[in-house]
Amino acid sequence: MGRLLAIDYGTKRVGLAVSDYMQVIATKLATVPTTDVFPYLKEYMSREEVDAIVVGDPKQMDNTPSQSAKAVHVFVDNLAKSFPDKDIYMIDERFTSKIAEQTIVQSGLKKKKRQEKGLVDSIAAVLILQDFMQMKK
Repeated sequence: MGRLLAIDYGTKRVGLAVSDYMQVIATKLATVPTTDVFPYLKEYMSREEVDAIVVGDPKQMDNTPSQSAKAVHVFVDNLAKSFPDKDIYMIDERFTSKIAEQTIVQSGLKKKKRQEKGLVDSIAAVLILQDFMQMKK
């Protein structure tokens, strides 16, 4: 069994998280600039077995696509072309960034570390992955 890879896509940064090989535990992997995400993913997947990719699907409160949904769907199309052998799933990502921010504040990290913008993105990816793994059970 391979890992699951979760992506919290943003126009500036992309948060990444992975599961363990048993697909039980989600951990943050990295936050990379959006312009570098495909080279990063290609390198990562060349050395790690990844079964599937999970991408956060941005939605409004009324379940309609958010403003960033179009960019995410273009990204997912490019992801499917770049990794045609990988299953790609989209999962509702509402509130993941807010929950990630709250988690960071409650974690006891020093203020300087809490202000790192990429930290929210990678923790949001962890939350997306946890939700996906919970749904699979």
